[in-house]
Amino acid sequence: MVRILSQTKSAAVNPLKSSQPLGAAFAFLGVDGTMPLFHGSQGCTSFALVLFVRHFKETIPLQTTAMDEVATILGGADHLEEAILNLKSRTNPKLIGVCTTALVETRGEDFASDIANIRAKRSEELAGTEVVLANTPDFDGAIEEGWAKAVTAMIEGITRPGEQARERKKIAILPGWNLTVADMEHLREMVESFGLDPVILPDVSGALDGTVPDRWIPTTYGGTRIDDIRDLGTAVQCIAIGEHMRRPAEALQKLTGVPYVLFRSLTGLKAIDRFVSLLSAISGVPAPAKVRRRRAQLQDALLDGHFHFAGKKIAIAAEPDQLYQLATFFSGMGAEIAAAVTTTGISKILEKVPAETVQVGDLGDLEGLAAGTDLLVTHSHGRQAAERLGIPLMRVGFPIFDRLGSQHKPTILYEGTRDLIFEVANIFQASQNMPTPEALDPFRNREMPDDRHTPPVTRH
Repeated sequence: MVRILSQTKSAAVNPLKSSQPLGAAFAFLGVDGTMPLFHGSQGCTSFALVLFVRHFKETIPLQTTAMDEVATILGGADHLEEAILNLKSRTNPKLIGVCTTALVETRGEDFASDIANIRAKRSEELAGTEVVLANTPDFDGAIEEGWAKAVTAMIEGITRPGEQARERKKIAILPGWNLTVADMEHLREMVESFGLDPVILPDVSGALDGTVPDRWIPTTYGGTRIDDIRDLGTAVQCIAIGEHMRRPAEALQKLTGVPYVLFRSLTGLKAIDRFVSLLSAISGVPAPAKVRRRRAQLQDALLDGHFHFAGKKIAIAAEPDQLYQLATFFSGMGAEIAAAVTTTGISKILEKVPAETVQVGDLGDLEGLAAGTDLLVTHSHGRQAAERLGIPLMRVGFPIFDRLGSQHKPTILYEGTRDLIFEVANIFQASQNMPTPEALDPFRNREMPDDRHTPPVTRH
């Protein structure tokens, strides 16, 4: 059984994790017409904004309540109200997603009551705009928890409660934070190929897919519509992807009665087959020909690629669910997880990671554990460790700022797993030391005896 090793250092060395409020803002960015709002200082927002812009190479709508010293001491309700009203008058968003930070959480204010009072007092001015609160202090959790809290807050704050008439073809999908734009596009296409109507919450494929609008839009454009969130209770089934999405799925079930199925990962043949079987059962139709063809392509990739994985030692640093996704992928291909580092130790998925130990820590811990491995797997901040260790780096997760197109790389379903196999196998092939002619021929440089000094053979 895997042992979870807690963090013992008093300071992070080359930090691995991103903050909870960043994760919550990330989720809000997947909803159409939204403005994420950090309740805290300008610096808290600036750091998150820099990471988003460097990762996506896009204009990111993100605002702050700009708490100063006086407001921090006396309370920030006035700053929060002013910020919400300013955003309404200037950008008219359909949703304002409030993400609290450590600065205001440490003071222990009642933000839910503050927002309820603002909505009651300013109901006419805020008409047509939802205001949702996610309690996300920086000092607790990481991007994974922030994302899940924001999705839960949207369901609890917007979705119409109570049992409702179900639409037979409609399913709700709650994807984990680690799914890329390409993953969500493939997910939608897969579900639609069965004749089903998916509602994905949140859907960053519509909001952060790199398109350029023909006019300036101050909020998010594309993504899940507010009306679709409101009507999630009419779905016949909910599918959650990643252990951290269990809580939002449970919230939807408690609120509306919609049953859910949780997939820990959609990377790997077995998990994908289970997902396809579920879609077939819901729709009542067999898997389409193009889905079966993609499966056949993955089978061929498994045959072609497994030679390059066998016996390789892998070092991974990622959020818990992404760590599980990648570790099970590599171990399923015949590689060994020699080092596993994650951000927080509270996720139950860590008990399922195929490694002897999982270290809660940072990239400094990864560098100390990864010596002698064949591949380093983490985000762009791991590039210095990879260079010092002389080990190739496979960039995954958030942020990836020194490569283009990370959001358009699929990592799930048949296509994504196939492409992961090819990517890793190509890294191994590019980094291996090719044998030289001298190494292949041990007799090439052997000294031959001089015939002139060889004594004659005497015959008897």
